[in-house]
Amino acid sequence: MNGVLPDTSLRQLIASGAISADQPIRPEQVQPASLDLRLGATAWRLRASFLAGRGRRVNDRLKDFEMHRMDLTEGAVLEKGCVYLVPLMERLSLPQGLDAVANAKSSTGRLDLLTRLVTDEGTEFDRLPQGYDGPIYAEICPRSFSVLVRPGMRLNQLRLRRGQAVLTDTALRDLHACEPLVTGEALIDDGLGFSVDLRPARGDLVGYRARPHSGVIDLDRIGAYQARDFWDELRTTDGQLILDPGAFYILVSRESVAIPPDYAAEMAPYLAMVGEFRVHYAGFFDPGFGHGAAGQGACGVLEVRCHEAPFALEHGQVVGRLVYERMAARPERLYGSGIASNYQGQGLKLAKQFA
Repeated sequence: MNGVLPDTSLRQLIASGAISADQPIRPEQVQPASLDLRLGATAWRLRASFLAGRGRRVNDRLKDFEMHRMDLTEGAVLEKGCVYLVPLMERLSLPQGLDAVANAKSSTGRLDLLTRLVTDEGTEFDRLPQGYDGPIYAEICPRSFSVLVRPGMRLNQLRLRRGQAVLTDTALRDLHACEPLVTGEALIDDGLGFSVDLRPARGDLVGYRARPHSGVIDLDRIGAYQARDFWDELRTTDGQLILDPGAFYILVSRESVAIPPDYAAEMAPYLAMVGEFRVHYAGFFDPGFGHGAAGQGACGVLEVRCHEAPFALEHGQVVGRLVYERMAARPERLYGSGIASNYQGQGLKLAKQFA
C-alpha cells in the first residue's frame, strides 16, 4: 500500500542493506514511523550553509565552505550562531518507488537547534528522491544555546514513503467524523488547523523565551538543567503576547490532538501573511501520539521565532496546521506504547534536558 513505511518495513530495509551504517543500527533507532539518524565522529565548521546542487557531491563542495574540521569522539561544543556539517553514520540506497523526508526530533527543535538533512546532488533540505544512493549529512546551526555533542547522538529522523500519502481535506473530515482528531471544532483547510493557548486553564504561565546569554547544554544530560538558567517564563492574564524580533519561544497549542494508529502527521507552518513569525522547527507526530492511553489527545508544543517586527499574538489565533499522512501499514509499536516517549500526553513542556 501507499503511505509512510512503519517500523516493520524499516527493519526489512535495514536487513536488506537499503539502509546501512558503519556501526550496527540499534533497535531503539526504529520508531513507529521513522528512523533516528546518528551523528558521526567528525564535524566541519562552515562559513555558510549550502546545498550540493545537481551533479555535485557534498564532499566536493566542502572546500568552498569549510573553515575547520572537528573531532567529536570525546565530545565537542557546537557554538551558538555557527553552522556545522556532520556526516551521519547511516547511508541510504533507496529502492525505486520510495522517497524520504527528514525532520528534526522533538527535543532538537525545542532547543532551537536547527538541524537539516543534506545529500549529494541535493537541491533542497530534508528531501531525498526515489532511488537516492549515497551518504547523508546533518547541517546543524544552534540558534539559542551552544550544545555539546558526541558521535551517536540522534538529532533528526527519517521517514520513508511510497506514493501519495497525504490526506485530502475531504479524507481528513471523514477521518475526524469517525475518530475525533482534535478537541473542539476542527478547522480543516489544507490540513488540520491549530491555534495558540494564551489563556491556560490553571495559572498564568503561557510559555518560555530563550535567554540570550546562557551556558552550554550537554545533550546527553536528561533532566539535568534548571529551566530558569536558560529560559524566561512568560505570564499573561489578558490572552496576548508580544513577540520580539529574533527571539525564540516555546508555546503550546490550545487544542489537544490525536494521531490514530494508521496515520502520522507533520506540523506545517501557517500562511506567512497571518503574522511575522514562524512556528515549528521539529514537527513530526508518530502514530499513536495523543491516542489511546493518552485519553483526549495531547497538545502540540510550538517552537516560535518572530521575524522582522514585533508581533502581538492573540489567544486562539491559528498559527499552524497538521498535515496527516496514511501509514502503509499499522506499526508494531505505537508512540507512548512500549517505547520511551518523552512527550506523550504533554502540555507546555521544555526539552527533556530540563528538570
